[in-house]
Order: sequence, then structure tokens, then C-alpha cells
Amino acid sequence: MKAMIFAAGLGTRLKPLTDTMPKALVPIAGRPMLEYVILKLKASGFTEIVINIHHFGDQILDFLKANQNFGLIIHISDERDFLLDTGGGIKKARPFFENSDEPFLIHNVDILSDINLKELYDYHIQKDSVATLLASRRKTSRYLLFDEEKKLCGWINKDTEQVKPEGFYYDETLYREYAFSGIHVLSPTIFRLMDAPCWEGKFSIMDFYLATCRQADFTGYLTDNLQLIDIGKPETLAYAEELSLSFGILF
Repeated sequence: MKAMIFAAGLGTRLKPLTDTMPKALVPIAGRPMLEYVILKLKASGFTEIVINIHHFGDQILDFLKANQNFGLIIHISDERDFLLDTGGGIKKARPFFENSDEPFLIHNVDILSDINLKELYDYHIQKDSVATLLASRRKTSRYLLFDEEKKLCGWINKDTEQVKPEGFYYDETLYREYAFSGIHVLSPTIFRLMDAPCWEGKFSIMDFYLATCRQADFTGYLTDNLQLIDIGKPETLAYAEELSLSFGILF
């Protein structure tokens, strides 16, 4: 099974830590967040991983070399010249995934969760979707909107009442509100949708999903009790550290 880890981000929320290291190598209880994600993927049966790099990318290369790639096949998608955001990052990694029908899992480096990644991956195959997004019931201002068939239909910002895609009409009786987790599974057929001229260079995968959800089958893997920590900000990084040191819990 194949996966991709988004590790190219600037980590601006974690300054000053990220003034001298990439976000992916910021430690929790002495181990970089990238290591936690790699080991979780490995334990879930993933054997081939693509990691994109940008900010202090050389440090990530050195870290992987020092750990012998954790016994996995690891490819590098090098964005050191230009950071491409999540959608552009996936498209740049296309050569690693497109010559196969095998789906691939995407995992943000700053997300820790108790999700069973193999079950998510198998669900995607069962549904034969173009993309399957892990989403949960948690408090936020921005929600993905799914219909009764768990198909992605739109997005709403509850603070501003902005909706996407353009022209979408939000009726709360028709849609279920879930928060995106930063973990999703894609089939290589998604690259055909990215061939449109508007999806060149830097773009967000969420903008892409919302702009094309009327054309393609994007499914939600929806859960009401997901345990998830976004460790990309100081307060939640500290919380994850506390969980690890006090209880030995780090998903």
C-alpha cells in the first residue's frame, strides 16, 4: 500500500521552533512528529511512502537517512524551489502514483489520531470513490457538508456564512456537518480532474475538492468519536507532549 505525508509546510504557527527546523521534525516526547506518522503508516501495512519537502528539507533527508527510511520504500517529492500547497503537492507527486490503479493515502504530518488507517483505506476501495475524506464530529467554524449518501456536496464557514462551491445553497436539513481531519484516500483517477488548466502550480486540495465535487464521487468516512490532535500549533503540541509524558498515550 502507498501513502503520502505532507511534510513541506512552513510551520509558521510553531515559530520560533520552526526558525531552525522543519515542522515535521518538531519533537513530541523526544521524537519528531514525522516519525510518529511514518510508524503509524508502517504498522497499518503501508510499505511505500512519498514525503514532500520544502522548509529545511535537507534536515528531513538527513533524518530519513539516519533511520534507514524506517525499513520502508520512501520517495521524496522535492518542493524546495517552490511550495505548492496541498493540491499542487499531490499533483507534483503524480509520477509516484499514476501508473497503477492502487489508491494512496494522504496524511498531514501534524495530525495524530486513533483512526484505523487500514480500515479507512479498505472503505475507500469498497466504495470505489475517487476520494474518501476522513471527517469527524468536532467543534469548528468550518464544516464539510455531506448528504445522506455520504457524498461531499459543499462547505460552510459558520462565522461568515460563506459557502462553497459557488452557487451552493445550504439547507441544514439536507446535509451533515463534519470537520476534515487532514487524512484522505485518493484513487489515481483523480489526476484526470487535475488536468484542467485551472489546476496548475500552487493550489489547495480542499479548493479542488469543493470545485469538482459535482463532477466526481468524493465520499466521507464519517465518525462521531475520532480522537484527533492537530499538533501544528503550540497549545496542542504541548497537550500531546503532556499526554505522552503523563500517560504514555500518543495514539
